[in-house]
Order: sequence, then C-alpha cells, then structure tokens
Amino acid sequence: MFQLLLVVCAAFAAALGEGDNFYPGVFSRPHYGSVVSSDDSGYRIVGGSQIDIAQAPHQVSLQSRGGHICGGSIIASSWVLTAAHCTDGASVSNLKVRVGSSQHASGGTLIAVSRIVQHTKYNSRTIDYDFSLLQLKKAIKLGNTSKVIKLPEQNESTADGTSCEVTGWGNTQNVNESRQNLRSARVPVVNQQDCNRSYSLYGGVTDRMICAGLQEGGKDACQGDSGGPLVANGKLVGVVSWGLGCAQPNYPGVYSRVAAVRDWIRSNSGV
Repeated sequence: MFQLLLVVCAAFAAALGEGDNFYPGVFSRPHYGSVVSSDDSGYRIVGGSQIDIAQAPHQVSLQSRGGHICGGSIIASSWVLTAAHCTDGASVSNLKVRVGSSQHASGGTLIAVSRIVQHTKYNSRTIDYDFSLLQLKKAIKLGNTSKVIKLPEQNESTADGTSCEVTGWGNTQNVNESRQNLRSARVPVVNQQDCNRSYSLYGGVTDRMICAGLQEGGKDACQGDSGGPLVANGKLVGVVSWGLGCAQPNYPGVYSRVAAVRDWIRSNSGV
C-alpha cells in the first residue's frame, strides 16, 4: 500500500504542491486529487486475495470527481473514518463515498459527504494524527453489504503478533490480478520498538501509529488503500496511512492507531 518510489513522490508532489512535506522516500497512500480511474492497471492490496464486500461490509471507497482516491470505514450510519492525508485540502462538495459494493467504480450506493472533520493535529510532514471523520448527507442503509465496524476503547492495546485483515482497492503490484474488485490480506501486528527502528531514518513512528506486516514482506497495503481499515478481532484498530515501498522486507505497513484517538472520534461524531 505504500509504493513510495521517488518518481511517484515527485509526480504527486508536482500535482499537489506538497513536495517538501514528506521524508525522502516515504509516502502516504494517494492524496486527495490523485484520482484512480476505473481502468488503472494498479491500485490493489499486495499479496492478498479477492473478496466480496459482504466479507468486509465496513469498507467504503472515498471518491472525488467520479474516481476512487482512498478507502474508509463505516463507524456509524452517517459517519466514515478515513485518513487525513486523503482529505487534506479537499472540498467537501467534491467528495462522495461508495458503500455496499465490491467494486470501487460501480455498484452499491454513492452518498455525498456533508462535512469533513480532520484531526487538528494532523502533520503532513510526519503523517502523525492521520485521521479524518466524514459526515454523510444521508444515512447508509445498513445490511449484509454495509455494516458498522466496532471501535476499540481509548488506548486499548493490540498485542504484538495479532493477526489483522487489511482491505482495499490499492496497488497489487501484479498486472494479472483484478483491477476492479476488493481485496484482502492478513498481516500480523509488529512490535512498536522494532517498527520504530525500521523507520528510524524516516523519523520513526509515534504513539498514534501501529505497524503490521511480515518480516519477509510480500503482503501489504499499497497506494489507493489509504484511509482503509485494518481490523483485528472484529475491531477497527488501524487506518491505512504510510510506509516505505509496498510489501518490502523489514518495512511493515504503518497505520494510524484508532485507539489513540477514540475519545476524539466520540467527541466529534458522537460515535
């Protein structure tokens, strides 16, 4: 989920005017404005498998100008949690979410966003506090393909090695895999100190971050998965945020830790 190649960084920086906001070689999933067209050859989970939306009914596609830009999670019938780097600088009038579909480009229901509540401490350089709440103009009709995901309590811990599921429509790094359908991969939680050492050259990780991935690499989120869910034991423990490359050995995916901002979510959404 983190194809952080410098050439990609340069392309996005040129489009967004934010070239000095990131550590060299490190990049979050695509920002607002980096629209993924329905015929793009990338944008899928790496090392995962295709699933039906009923297997991850909390998953939504955040859309702008008709195209998928990020993932998100249903936390209430009128609220979605995504990443701040997906909404930073966005106009609410351009944003919609597609719910209840295995495909980001069709099916389900498109619902307009009425309000963005971006975390006031979000730092686009360190990618800290990478959270945004989206209030929808109308409530989601909940059912088998659209369900609310449970949230952890404030500062609730997730043990090292816990198996997590990450889902999305991000880069698969495999042209033979579907370009349209939702995909899933399972990755274990990585010890925070070990993850911090891995990313020490890039500023390390903060207490608002949680890492998950295989030491040998091969499974990960990638560009286009940003803002999407990392789920463990039926709870939303992380939001796809950033990393070095996609599925690289010794560089796990870095997710925004939901338990670190549970009180903020409650105070701003009532959820």
